[in-house]
Amino acid sequence: MATLVSSIPDYQSKVAHQTVATSRLWHAYTLVFAAACVMIGVYWDISWHMSIGRDTFWTPAHLLIQAGGLIAGISSGYVALKTTFAGSEAERQASVSFWGFRAPLGAWLSIWGCGAMLTSAPFDNWWHNAYGLDVRIISPPHAVLAIGIFAIVVGAVLLTLAQQNRADEQTRRRLAVVLALTGGFLIMNFALFLTEYSERRMMHSATFYEVTAAAFPLALAAMGRAIKLPWAATSAAACFTGLMLVLMWVIELFPATPKLGPIYQHITHMVTLSFPLLVIVPAFFFDLVLHRFDGKLATLPLSAILGVVFVVTFLAAQWPFASFLIHNPLAQGRLFNADNFVYWMNPKYEALTRRFDPPEAGSWPLVAHLLVAMAIATLTSALGLMRGRWMTRVRR
Repeated sequence: MATLVSSIPDYQSKVAHQTVATSRLWHAYTLVFAAACVMIGVYWDISWHMSIGRDTFWTPAHLLIQAGGLIAGISSGYVALKTTFAGSEAERQASVSFWGFRAPLGAWLSIWGCGAMLTSAPFDNWWHNAYGLDVRIISPPHAVLAIGIFAIVVGAVLLTLAQQNRADEQTRRRLAVVLALTGGFLIMNFALFLTEYSERRMMHSATFYEVTAAAFPLALAAMGRAIKLPWAATSAAACFTGLMLVLMWVIELFPATPKLGPIYQHITHMVTLSFPLLVIVPAFFFDLVLHRFDGKLATLPLSAILGVVFVVTFLAAQWPFASFLIHNPLAQGRLFNADNFVYWMNPKYEALTRRFDPPEAGSWPLVAHLLVAMAIATLTSALGLMRGRWMTRVRR
């Protein structure tokens, strides 16, 4: 009888947690939809700049980005107000307090990200009016926007994780698939922000592998541990690759002509980004390593293995594929998109894109840089593993 009585509170607590998870599923799906709007809008906006130029702030791509931010911010604000003033005790327990208000952690990140995105909009408009067109993706207003976008994507990840970690088995499997898609948005966020360091002509350079080692292992290791799927990192990387390919193939079907000079390339349709990086290859090997060693090795030796695996497998895939994109005529055309020249690309710069960048004078040998890349990937893998372990415990 004592055992039966003691089990009643546990059963009630479990039912309450599942009820909270079910009641907030709509918010998780809303944030994932908002993140999708933002990431698709960012890709579309880059393509717009490459094809048409910056004719006005009120382009469809800009509006889609800001709409995604507003959807995330407004829905999260509603959840915060409802939880604070009209939430059940279970909902309040499954939330985080901030300035007296209560909401899930993912909601707070989304609210902050929405604020950063809205702040970046007039800042970016003023920047263009003061300094003209963007010559680099990484500018101060774009950095503010990127931080806001990152916060919304991470907010969607955390909120979906909280639902996954509290849900029953059937709902958990469905949420794991949604979480893989959100993990793909996270990888896509890194890839888009690093566009200037991952051009085809750079893919045989040391900088390319050092920069990618600083970003992708973190996302792959975290997703590999946190998503409750057998091939978690591979699933997230597949979502990233699939979305990038769909956007590349679909957007370039629409007609476009440049509106700003100078115009060096004859553009008749939207120009899209290059073929996505082959992140799915190291993601597959990350899953293999995690299946074999996660839980058996400490974080440091496991992250060292992952760091070496990332650089070796990514190098083995991307290096020959880059040669194919640069030199093989089959890479030209819409399938691989190796001739996606923007309208302001003059003949001199176009010639540079048809060969790989030579090593800088006096620089270390490539092997030494690859060892540095392995060290960087080890560090970011360790951060990803620690974040992934924490993410498995997220309930709020």
